[in-house]
Amino acid sequence: MAESNFVDYVKICCRSGKGGAGAMHFLRDKHTAKGGPDGGDGGKGGSIILRGSSHIWTLLHLKYRKHVIAQPGDNGNSTLRKGKDGKNEILEVPLGTVARDGETGEFLFEVTEHGEEHVLLGGGRGGLGNHHFKTSINQAPTHAQGGDPGKEEWKILELKILADVGLVGFPNAGKSTLLSVVTAAKPEIAAYPFTTLVPNLGIVNYRDYQSFVMADIPGIIEGAHEGKGLGTRFLRHIERNATLLFMVPATSENIKDEYNVLLRELKLYNKQLTNKSRLLVITKCDLIDKETIKELKKKLPRIPYVFISSATQDGIEDLKDKIWNMLNAPVL
Repeated sequence: MAESNFVDYVKICCRSGKGGAGAMHFLRDKHTAKGGPDGGDGGKGGSIILRGSSHIWTLLHLKYRKHVIAQPGDNGNSTLRKGKDGKNEILEVPLGTVARDGETGEFLFEVTEHGEEHVLLGGGRGGLGNHHFKTSINQAPTHAQGGDPGKEEWKILELKILADVGLVGFPNAGKSTLLSVVTAAKPEIAAYPFTTLVPNLGIVNYRDYQSFVMADIPGIIEGAHEGKGLGTRFLRHIERNATLLFMVPATSENIKDEYNVLLRELKLYNKQLTNKSRLLVITKCDLIDKETIKELKKKLPRIPYVFISSATQDGIEDLKDKIWNMLNAPVL
């Protein structure tokens, strides 16, 4: 995903179609001078619908589309002819898209399956024709319903990337380098903070033609849950990952403290994130010797860990094995 093409947040004004009016009409032809009511119903106004698509990864196509307007329904006609329903406006969105109310921020629904559809804003109901109002004492009703008006509301669409594994760490922890080594993804890599400005996805090939999806989430800093640095802009992507890799360089002054800061930021953003399976990955181990590694092991937090070097690829296969076992561990 090119940085300029990745959009994970849009706010759009949606206007659903007005329902068509029911017809007020009486049957009149060469055989019938004064027939009964035959006014048809009005058509339903068009709705605005979100449809999940596994073929797109970004909300870019909606970024500059600030207004989405569905067609109104047609009015009913004589001889009980129903008005044509307004055409629905269907918006294809990536899997992992969350819809919210634009005014209150209230969660509406989430799209997670290809082809899955949700009504974002329903169209107005068509009015009833006058034939519905015929009774034993009123054989010639002169009343028909008007169509219900459409709605106009602002909606927010947010994308949460769907991936099996999310890489969590401070800037320059080696996340992008790992992704480039174990997948075909080509993220930008450089020795300065916030090289990664968009999440990157890659497919990791495993044994026996099996695979899993890994996501490089842009670097977190202390205070990210309050919006500092890249803030909450990318923290939401972590919510969809099944397993989290906490990545800390072997050259860090205190690996345990750095891990605890990362964990605290996730917890303050969303407590549910702490329920996900976690693996501590100590990166850049080619920069230290074996004795130092032995000493570091005594000071690590009590969670599963692995030492790796993306540069020499030491520990990479062990890392894949641990990830695969975590992803396929039985749910208790």
